[in-house]
This record gives sequence, C-alpha cells and structure tokens, in this order.
Amino acid sequence: MSGPYVIRGSVSLPEAELMWRFSRSSGPGGQHVNTSDSQVELRFDLEATDALPEVWKERALQRLASRLVGGVVTVRASEHRSQWRNRETALVRLAALLAEATAPPPKPRRKTRIPRGINERRLREKKQRGDTKRGRSGRDW
Repeated sequence: MSGPYVIRGSVSLPEAELMWRFSRSSGPGGQHVNTSDSQVELRFDLEATDALPEVWKERALQRLASRLVGGVVTVRASEHRSQWRNRETALVRLAALLAEATAPPPKPRRKTRIPRGINERRLREKKQRGDTKRGRSGRDW
C-alpha cells in the first residue's frame, strides 16, 4: 500500500494497530471469486489506540458510538476483484471516517439582523407588484 494514511495534519493510522481479515467476496469476478479471498475487513481499535490525540479520540468515540462494537470500528470493502485494491479502498474509507469523526464542531452561527433598508425595499417591491396585478383587472378599484 502507498504509505501511511493521514487522518488530518500530522496524525496518521499506525499500521501496527490495523487488523485485517480476508474472506471470499460475493462481488464481480466470475469463477475467480470462488477461489480467492478478495473481500477485506479492516478493524481499528479506537478505544485502545494512542495514535490519536485524547480530544480527537473522545470526539470519535462519541460520534461513532453506533458503529463501534467493543470500541472497535470495522470497515469492509469488496468492490474490486483484487484483494490489494480492496485493501486500499478499506484504508481510504477508514481514514475518511476517522477524519470526519474527529473534525472539530462547526462554529455556532451568529445571529444577524436584517438591515432595515432591505426589508423596506422588499415591502416596497411587494406593494408595486400587487398594484401591477390589481391594475390588470377590468374593475375600477
């Protein structure tokens, strides 16, 4: 595979903490699929890792709580016929998942007032539009 998978900044997934499992895939491949273990299951123990800063780890554990089984996050890949490409896909997915889960929360929205001029212009244009429509009828208002 092509080097360490960076989550964000200088933090990357340590190869030693990744647990791989391979099995027969049900995807494309014809008869080849019956003889090779091309499906990849990648497991990463999020609870026990020291690779992530503590703040990121807590944030990820909270956000991925529904996906975790015993503190371990699992990603599967079986789209490709090649085990190698499935490994790459699983690693990219796991890195993206962890990057999203460890991202800082968005800044809270600051309430802003609508400028008075904008509101007045809107009401003036609305009044003009109503007058235009009213003028289309044959009645004399």
